Amino acid sequence: METYRIGSGAGYAGDRIDPAQALAEHGQLNALVFECLAERTIALAQLRRSHDPTQGYDPLLQERMRAVLPACVHNGTTVISNMGAANPEAAGAAVLAVARELGLPTLRVAVVTGDDVLGWVLRHDVALMDPVAGLARAADLGDRLVSANAYLGADALLPALASGANVVITGRVADPALFLAPLMFRFGWHADNWPQLGQGVLVGHLLECAAQVSGGYIADPGFFDVPGLADIGFPLAEVQADGTAVITKLDGTGGRVDRLTCTAQLLYEIEDPARYLQPDVVADFSRVQLQEVGPDRVQASGASGTARPTHLKATLGYRDGFIGEGQISYAGPGAVARGQLALQLLEHRLQRLGWAGLEHRAELIGVNAMHGQALGSDREPYEVRVRLAVRCSSRAQADKVGQEVEALYLNGPAAGGGVTQSVREVIAATSALVPREAASSAVHVLEL
Repeated sequence: METYRIGSGAGYAGDRIDPAQALAEHGQLNALVFECLAERTIALAQLRRSHDPTQGYDPLLQERMRAVLPACVHNGTTVISNMGAANPEAAGAAVLAVARELGLPTLRVAVVTGDDVLGWVLRHDVALMDPVAGLARAADLGDRLVSANAYLGADALLPALASGANVVITGRVADPALFLAPLMFRFGWHADNWPQLGQGVLVGHLLECAAQVSGGYIADPGFFDVPGLADIGFPLAEVQADGTAVITKLDGTGGRVDRLTCTAQLLYEIEDPARYLQPDVVADFSRVQLQEVGPDRVQASGASGTARPTHLKATLGYRDGFIGEGQISYAGPGAVARGQLALQLLEHRLQRLGWAGLEHRAELIGVNAMHGQALGSDREPYEVRVRLAVRCSSRAQADKVGQEVEALYLNGPAAGGGVTQSVREVIAATSALVPREAASSAVHVLEL
């Protein structure tokens, strides 16, 4: 029985690279997938591209390619990734540049485009799925709108795989679709075989967050112990032609793959297990069976699905002001009282500036930053850290926040120290549904 081995090389943009390199070198993989986009990532990448048209892709792209390309080319492993972000074409060129640097004799890179639907959204306007601050339609965002990217499905990647590419680079693609596409291509699954596609989405969903399914997100000493966490291995799946898969990891790597870790990942970001909407299929996980079939080996089966949605979800990124932040620490006897006095002084100074109505957080890290005052405590912390963060309309206003915190050195409670200041532009995200024709995918092949 033919087995297709597919591994997870990243679960987010800043993920570790060593476990992916180990998979590339020792995993005997058919495909290695790097899933690196969150909801706001492309909008942030669009800002980088606006300052430099050669940028806009994942900042770790070249480092990851240097780590895995030699082994993947040698072993015949296809690399698939959404690291193209806001600039897949530039990302494809960057991959070729790395291949030249490494002295690889040949390399074929397929670049998938078409997820950028900003032009369509600007022309047609759409209702927002998550109205914010009274804004109900995309047009209400005006010139604050930075990006609009539709979640493409596995069908957009199939021509890239058919081109014989060693590396497939995309922009926004639904996370499980990065894994589903090579399974469809290898096993010849039809695009309307909904139960089979649902099982393929299950495989993708279990793998998409990398170390989350091998224990990285449940470690809790004394309750859920995870061995070898410092050297945790990224997962891989051994997939059969019917979509049944065994989730596992490389022998000798840290972490654990068992029914608990797989169940936790199965439920991750799932609102309705019976209707997990994806661009390729509405997956049904309500009858999924997870069975431990050996050490660090879990068989996943029982997923199904129904016809795909008529529309695609698109993430819209927009500018939403700035956050100015300042922090200062107090330690020793009376640390909490001095921290509370510092917060009172800062609140007073916000009022003096006329900023009391601005959205802000004023808190003591270690006392009430996570849960407010609701939990209370009968223990006096030895140290606390004051944090003030204010959402501002301009960078200049945001700069003032940290300056006020720093002024506590000489104008506030005794013995404050370790001040930090920061200002960041806020790129917020909302969602809309667009018709499938709004996204016209295409594949461009680059070669050495």
